[in-house]
Amino acid sequence: MATRTQAREAVVGMLYAYDVGNDSILLLARSILNEKKIKNKQQDFAFSLLQGALKHLNDIDRSITPHLREWDFSRLGGMERAMLRLGAYEILYTDTDVPVVINEAVELGKLYGGEDNAPAFINGVLDALSKAYKSSKAVGENKGEI
Repeated sequence: MATRTQAREAVVGMLYAYDVGNDSILLLARSILNEKKIKNKQQDFAFSLLQGALKHLNDIDRSITPHLREWDFSRLGGMERAMLRLGAYEILYTDTDVPVVINEAVELGKLYGGEDNAPAFINGVLDALSKAYKSSKAVGENKGEI
């Protein structure tokens, strides 16, 4: 049986595929998940993450960008961008505990990050995003918008 980590790994791959031009990835998602032996609740979890991330992609990208410091969003590696998007989606739009989200993203960064410092970079960006989001929630701003 697949784990949530494996489900997230599949979602990162599909977000990457979408980013490089596979606009029909949502239509193929269930088949891809089946091929990866991700079924039942984990498949529903993965599909929900993918669907939500794609639905809110523009807002997610706008939320990530201020926390990149000296990096331009378009210069990020495709896999790093996919990992940040998934992590940001979970922080902004789900009830998953932030430390779990960040840990999962960092572990994926260790596996798929294009550079040695990818895990630290992902950690820093998602941590800054979560702190900004937490403070915006404290002052009553809308969920998903910081």
